[in-house]
Amino acid sequence: MIYVQPTLAPGQWTTFDWWPPVGWWPEAARDLLTSGPSASATFVLPPTPSSVHAARAFAMGALSGWKLEELTENMELVVSELATNALRHGLHVSDPGTRPPVHMSLVRRGPLVTSAFTDPASGVPELRYPGPLEAGGLGLHIVESLSLRWGWSALAPQGKIVWAVLT
Repeated sequence: MIYVQPTLAPGQWTTFDWWPPVGWWPEAARDLLTSGPSASATFVLPPTPSSVHAARAFAMGALSGWKLEELTENMELVVSELATNALRHGLHVSDPGTRPPVHMSLVRRGPLVTSAFTDPASGVPELRYPGPLEAGGLGLHIVESLSLRWGWSALAPQGKIVWAVLT
């Protein structure tokens, strides 16, 4: 199978090529920006269960390198939830034999760090209210409670990026 890159408008990204461009920040969180050092780190998660652990370890290493160890506990939980969602819900649209990887990015802007994940699904992430006997379903509630802001943006021609800002 040959993939042909579609023609895109300037600034439009696909799940196949999205990496945070220099200076990237979620549009819906621009009002949070402060001055300070900036950096980014990216990681490709293969569609396997061990990728959630690898994503956590990658995030902890990046935060340590940026001397932001105070964020590790909350970032570990946020990364676990976003990685799990991207792998569980974001890849179900793909043929298991040709599943694309999930791209993970951490972007630092001053004391803020955004954790962002791309996946090929176009479904909207939303807070669920599971029943008392239902296992799971509270991941985005955890993300919401630990982050300054979280959200998502559509990617072209399909897919999305889900992000959370921590401080």
